[in-house]
Amino acid sequence: MNENDGFKPFFIRGFLIIIVAVVFLFIGATIVVGILSVVNNVTPPELFRDYFRLEELDKAVNEVVEEIDSSVVNIMVTIRQRNIFGEEILSEGLGSGVIYSQDGYIITNNHVAGEAEEIQVTLFNGSEYPAELIGADENTDIAVIKIEAENLNAASFVSTDTVKVGDIVIAVGSPFGLQQTVTMGVISAKGRNPEDFIDVDPQLIPLTTLIQTDAAINSGNSGGPLINSSGQVIGINTLIADPSEASGIGFAIISDTVTNMADQIIENGKVMIPYIGIEIGENDTDVPGVYINNTQAGYPANNVGIKSGDIITEFDGIEVKTPLELVIKILEHRVGDIVDIEIYRNGEYLTIALELVESPLTQNNS
Repeated sequence: MNENDGFKPFFIRGFLIIIVAVVFLFIGATIVVGILSVVNNVTPPELFRDYFRLEELDKAVNEVVEEIDSSVVNIMVTIRQRNIFGEEILSEGLGSGVIYSQDGYIITNNHVAGEAEEIQVTLFNGSEYPAELIGADENTDIAVIKIEAENLNAASFVSTDTVKVGDIVIAVGSPFGLQQTVTMGVISAKGRNPEDFIDVDPQLIPLTTLIQTDAAINSGNSGGPLINSSGQVIGINTLIADPSEASGIGFAIISDTVTNMADQIIENGKVMIPYIGIEIGENDTDVPGVYINNTQAGYPANNVGIKSGDIITEFDGIEVKTPLELVIKILEHRVGDIVDIEIYRNGEYLTIALELVESPLTQNNS
């Protein structure tokens, strides 16, 4: 008998065991995939496609965070306040900011740096710089500060016209002083006015539309960026709902307003909010638009013949249905811009051109 004859049955049995194990493994995997497909209400190919999408998303988020990290700063401020006894005291506050230019201009909130006596900025690599307040606007809650540094990584800003509800967003900042903290969520809504549905001090609400997000925003995130999945800034985090009553409800000022205000501050040291000079009333007509109760003498609307009872239906070619929508469109422009306003009057639509002037809100701050 050949000495290998005893080995052959053993080899065959081992090979059969492996085959059976592979078959059962395949059957088990098929069952698992089938169960997951039923639970998730998708076909098996869709299940695998979604899995790989999650892997791609995870990789994309990593890359986005690595890119934006060096554009986000921690801000420590010293503020002079009065205590309950009327005595002046110095207190510290913290917030976040985003680098706007390579030569050291940084955007943050007015409520972070607008009243600060001293401002200290910490970059992502731990470098610290004293900062100067260039200007701030309490109406839109935007401030610009500057540090003496060069070749910084300026963030890229993109219009919120390009984003949609449900888009993935990332908030980066220093909540509770924890620098470079990253949270992720989605855009929950656009065009929010929090005064309409949460109990917030009206003085803290920016005079602009807000993005609502469920990306976690906490104390210290103020002034930091809300970015899209491409790493572009779509807003500046500014406000959260009452954490004792709601979670996952935070707000950011839209990038269109942010860059407009920041550019004005850098150029002029202040913001000049455009103004047309109307008093708005409740629109109980069947015509969508902004109802005008009155116009103010000496201001653009009055000067070009817009009257009480007129309804503004378009501003610079864009349909407006609510006072907030009108304010948003006005804030996208600058003092001196000439815009076309469509109004409805006595059964017909008229288009009237007018030149925007500076609002009394900012004239009084000059």
